[in-house]
Amino acid sequence: MIGVAVIGTGAIARSHVEAYRSFPQRCEVRVLCDLFPEKGEKLAGEFSISPGILGDYKETLKRSDVDLVSICLPPSLHAEVSIAAAEAGKHVLVEKPMASSLQECDAMIAASERAHRLLSVVSQNRFKTSMCRLKALLDSGAAGRILHTTVNSLWWRGQSYYDLWWRGTWEKEGGGCTINHAVHHVDLLLWMLGMPEELSSVFANLNHANSETEDFSTSVLKYRDGSIAQLTASLVHHGEQQQMIFQTEKARLCMPWQVNASEEKENGFPEPCPETEQRLQRLYESRPPLKHEGHAGQIDDLLSAIEQGGQAAIDGKAGRTTLELIIGIYRSAATGKTVSFPLSAADPMYAKDSMIAGMPRFHEKTRSIDNFSKPSDITLGRDMGR
Repeated sequence: MIGVAVIGTGAIARSHVEAYRSFPQRCEVRVLCDLFPEKGEKLAGEFSISPGILGDYKETLKRSDVDLVSICLPPSLHAEVSIAAAEAGKHVLVEKPMASSLQECDAMIAASERAHRLLSVVSQNRFKTSMCRLKALLDSGAAGRILHTTVNSLWWRGQSYYDLWWRGTWEKEGGGCTINHAVHHVDLLLWMLGMPEELSSVFANLNHANSETEDFSTSVLKYRDGSIAQLTASLVHHGEQQQMIFQTEKARLCMPWQVNASEEKENGFPEPCPETEQRLQRLYESRPPLKHEGHAGQIDDLLSAIEQGGQAAIDGKAGRTTLELIIGIYRSAATGKTVSFPLSAADPMYAKDSMIAGMPRFHEKTRSIDNFSKPSDITLGRDMGR
């Protein structure tokens, strides 16, 4: 039985606890840790479990009955707690983004390797049947070469969203919508297409006056094979529609799932091609559904890796690559220049302090609260999994 501690019991921690409870014969949540212990007690009550409730993560890491730690804290604390957990002999599952800087990512990876412990970064959308089907279809080449990709990470957040103490600051959140909302879309883009050769970006704060950071960014990515991708991250789009569109030689493949295909008339204008659509639909549906999806799917994979002495499907290096692309977006947007990959350790954006020094402060943060007065539901971009 794998003993689990969840450090940080905010909204996303519920997804972790619920996922662990999908495997009652394999793991048990033994500790809930939060600076505000009453939040841990409330979470335990919601799931009718009786873990230890602690207020200090260092005390949590001393527990000999804890083998795996889920870190659900603000991004600025991910590296500190992940490294301490590895040094205490614990496996780590850390929420997105992996850390606030590439330097911190490298330190986290090094700590897990020294301790011979697993480090996995939450990428739950890779563990959805629809995404696995789309990935397999693109990889098969059945739709032809990918020509143009559009990724829309479109959310809406009100002014009070940034009143929470750690949000809206470069120091504590690490950035705005690009790093903390589009991070999963970036991960999926990299999973589907790989790392681009270069990119150009712009960002802005369009409508959130209590935030130093951006609430909008858009980027154009160029790949070595000549294909182009566009990525937009936003907190000002009503409706919160998440979307990925792959324009290939033979069809348009979308998530949420949709397939459209065209063939040309004599004059070059398009007409529908139902035969191609039906063929691609059959290929899409031919992949069997996953037994566990989302956080449960990733935790199932991580538990199996621990049990069998293997590797997690999403490791620290995958999490680092996602952050590298995001840091590249920030570098391009802040300097107005095209950025090429990979970014080196000599780059000013590699370390947290020098990265922060190069970022604009769109607004001064003037309101700060420890917690909202009552818990509320959060939106998780579930449309991406349809």
